[in-house]
Amino acid sequence: MYRSLFEVCAPGLALLLASTALAQSESTPVAAQIAATQVSPMATAADGRMPLAEVLEVVLRAHPEIAAATSRYQAATQRPAQEASLPDPMISTGYTAAGNPLPGAGLGSDPNANLNVMLSQEIPYPGKRQARAEVAKREAEAERQQIDAVKLILTSRVKQAYYQLAATYQLDEVLGRNEELLTNLLKVSESRYAVGQAAQQDVIRTQTQLSLLALQRERIAQARRTREGELNALMGRAPDVPVGRPIELVPVTLAHTLQELVEFANERSPMLRRDRLMVAASDAAIDVAKRDFKPDFAVSGGYGFAGSMPDMYEFRFDVIVPFQKARRRAAVAERENARAAARQTVEGTRLSLQSRLQEDFQMATTAAQLATLYRDAVLPQARLALESSVTSYQTGTVDFLSVLTNFGSVLEYEMSYVEQLTDLHVAASRLEEMAAVSILQ
Repeated sequence: MYRSLFEVCAPGLALLLASTALAQSESTPVAAQIAATQVSPMATAADGRMPLAEVLEVVLRAHPEIAAATSRYQAATQRPAQEASLPDPMISTGYTAAGNPLPGAGLGSDPNANLNVMLSQEIPYPGKRQARAEVAKREAEAERQQIDAVKLILTSRVKQAYYQLAATYQLDEVLGRNEELLTNLLKVSESRYAVGQAAQQDVIRTQTQLSLLALQRERIAQARRTREGELNALMGRAPDVPVGRPIELVPVTLAHTLQELVEFANERSPMLRRDRLMVAASDAAIDVAKRDFKPDFAVSGGYGFAGSMPDMYEFRFDVIVPFQKARRRAAVAERENARAAARQTVEGTRLSLQSRLQEDFQMATTAAQLATLYRDAVLPQARLALESSVTSYQTGTVDFLSVLTNFGSVLEYEMSYVEQLTDLHVAASRLEEMAAVSILQ
């Protein structure tokens, strides 16, 4: 976003900075003017700015996505007990009549006539219920990982919006300082034009650049409102609730190497853990399918009332014979294929994480190096070149175009400095999401 912003406004803003510096040079040392446009690398929460930790605390405490993931996990924890339970018993009543089908016919006179009640209970083969409960238990453990995954995703989203919001403030400061300088330049240009020391086009360009500058600041303000709305949504607040200014972005270094981050991801990533637990659940599901080759049982007991004749009792033991071998073999094959797919999912997730880690690590390390280079070498050198060209222009040995070119370079480098800081922090937040570890120091 910021690179495209620079491409649109750099020519105008470069002229803005050039003209402004010329005006200020009549009353302020050039070095002081150049230093005034520098983006300060200092950042502190002591000035009342909004710390990132406070935003994260609000989001992670009450975000509905976390509550939903927690409820799904709690629901999943109820399944093992259901799977381990015996099937419900069956109570049946009836009668046996003699002579006619009416209830009680022949009761007391025919030994076959009776009123009866029976209780039946199906009993799965030993170990089947525990095997099904183990599948449900491992699936619940997999669902538990989703809570951690949602927290990491939300943390990353908050950080990215926070860092991008901070960048809009820093970009606006660059433009704001130069707007003040440009206003002063306009007065000086008008005065010099009145006495014939400046061309009319210098005045016109200055007025045009003031309008362009106001336009670019409005675009940055629009981007800021977007990021504030995103943070308010994450915190569960109304879109128009004021959001404090974040702390400033500064160059930082990564606390871990790429290999360490890959190892952290393999060990800590909730998505990888979830996939591995689904492999374990598939193993348990295969065990369940194989146990279906074992017979199940049922026991029954009944009482029959025969009127004046002796009471009748019945007890039964039934065996459910697993004759349908083809169906059971197909079930085992299905579970084995599901396990193979789960294992490939683990490998696919691992490789995807590795690829994304490498991409974001290169982005973060490159951005960190470039940001430090801009701050410590490029910007100081560019400002020295600018100071020299302004001094030469005042003596008439350098034309205005040279000054304009140097001002444009300084502006480009300052915009790029903020862009690299943003890329660094955004990439770092994604790395932390994937590796489940803090990496900035």
